Amino acid sequence: MNNPTPSPDASEVLIVGAGPAGLMLANVLGMYGRKVTVLEAMDQLIDYPRGVGLDDESFRTIQTVGLVDTIQPHTTPQHIMRLVNGAGKVILVNNPQTDEFGWGRKHGFIQPEADKALYEGLARFKHVQVLFGHRVEDVRETADGVTAVALVAGPDGELEERNFTAQYLVGCEGGKSPTRKRMGVSFEGESPSTRWLVVDVNNDPLGTPNVFLGADPKRPYVSIGLPHAVRRWEFMLHDGETEDQVTDPAYVNNLLSAHVPDPSKLDFIRRRVFTHHARVAGNFRKGRQLIAGDAAHLMPVWMGQGWNSGMRDATNLGWKLAAVLSGQAGDALLDTFTTERKEHAQAMVDLSLTFGNFIKITNPLLAAGRDAASSVLNLFPSVKSYFSDMKFKPMPRYTQGVLADPNTQASGRAAARLTSKLVPVLTANNKVSPVGVQFPQPRVNSKAGANVLLDDAIGNWWAVVVWGNSPKDVLPSESLEKLRTLGARLVCVLPETQRAWAERDMGEDVLVLGDHTGRMKKWFDDRPTPLVFLRPDRFVAGACLTQNAPATLDAILRSMAFTGKPAAHGAVQVPDDARELLG
Repeated sequence: MNNPTPSPDASEVLIVGAGPAGLMLANVLGMYGRKVTVLEAMDQLIDYPRGVGLDDESFRTIQTVGLVDTIQPHTTPQHIMRLVNGAGKVILVNNPQTDEFGWGRKHGFIQPEADKALYEGLARFKHVQVLFGHRVEDVRETADGVTAVALVAGPDGELEERNFTAQYLVGCEGGKSPTRKRMGVSFEGESPSTRWLVVDVNNDPLGTPNVFLGADPKRPYVSIGLPHAVRRWEFMLHDGETEDQVTDPAYVNNLLSAHVPDPSKLDFIRRRVFTHHARVAGNFRKGRQLIAGDAAHLMPVWMGQGWNSGMRDATNLGWKLAAVLSGQAGDALLDTFTTERKEHAQAMVDLSLTFGNFIKITNPLLAAGRDAASSVLNLFPSVKSYFSDMKFKPMPRYTQGVLADPNTQASGRAAARLTSKLVPVLTANNKVSPVGVQFPQPRVNSKAGANVLLDDAIGNWWAVVVWGNSPKDVLPSESLEKLRTLGARLVCVLPETQRAWAERDMGEDVLVLGDHTGRMKKWFDDRPTPLVFLRPDRFVAGACLTQNAPATLDAILRSMAFTGKPAAHGAVQVPDDARELLG
């Protein structure tokens, strides 16, 4: 091995691993103008199908980084899931109709194509680079930054060391993450002994565009229709069936014989055995090293949340790194990444395990009891809609982090309910606090365009949204100055009938949005919180009556370790080289 000592390559953030979480994080940071290097040990992106489910939260992030047009062609909207018993009878349907975040709740997708779009999207940013064939062997951390030592093949084929420096390093290298191991944090959970055979084929021989989960006690299976005429089957393996045995073409054809007339004529992409894992790291950060995606949590496949959980990590972490690197926030802001993301990651792991246990029952008597109970429960519309509309899926709710309590204006935490005795709260239809959850994304009208999604109208950083009022009229000058320093957009939302009046009277520094669908009016009508502070990741940091806004804002700024410095180096704006492509 050669050991040259060239000067290190300097970035602000090193991302180890060009998987989906790492690529999305690089896109978010690139959008905010940060200098990023992605180091990937492999020579190219993985090109075989893996994840198959893309949810509405992920599509919202894809929208934020301007890649909807390149990823959407590789998706199937409204990916319906049907749970069937051993006789093929449907015992449960999952077909959510909501689009509260601007996109359908469930989509089938081809992960290699989505990952490729994330990778190619980085070409928009001159300050972001992806280096394949760079295996990180060691990381040295100091008080001021990190140095990653990577092995890379030199011109003569010999491995050479190359050093990379940055202020922070994020490990996105998957479940065996060396970064997590270097951090010395726990990875608690289980790896159930149940193994599965996954079979992917081209030229889908069935053509059904959705998902069947076969709760057959003889051998549970999954059959999934995917975009681009790809079909996936997964079969649960019994004890004693070896990997060599079950990947043998004749054995695979026998498993498929109940699904297609002639399995030997299928165009196979791969046959592979895998085991589900259900683990969450004890901490997602230690010093200047962090972990995201599968490095931080491994999900059983049942709820299709592995890829999506990585997107949630990138969405949460990206703006926080940008704020710290720009000097707007102190280093303590990064501690909220674990605080906010770990609990929901654990909830998704637990739900996936529970759902898997419901499907993979092999005892005939227990399976018959499950089927009978499902038939009875389906007679109750409220229970049926609970499954059909995916209400069982826990949506992220942050109770600690970059938040202000809606009742006390305490910093860094938020109660789940509104408890004030004021009449607006007592008479509200919805006393569940909106703080700590995602804000909806309906379509709105503005001077710049009609019928656009909310996030496209308000931009990619902080925003203050007020119903019916100008933020300048309900906030004191001291608060407005803090918001200007933060780079927050001032937004007024009101009925479309009033938009022309408001645009004339409120001035150019207030974005006026017309609620032509009535969905924003309904949201504010249900809640006694006419003023909302929106974080860059579109979670609600604070929501209150306007007279509580100054104290709420101050509590939010304390929770993010706000320094009072204006954003620098494009931390709020899309850089010029990406502006045209992002629209």
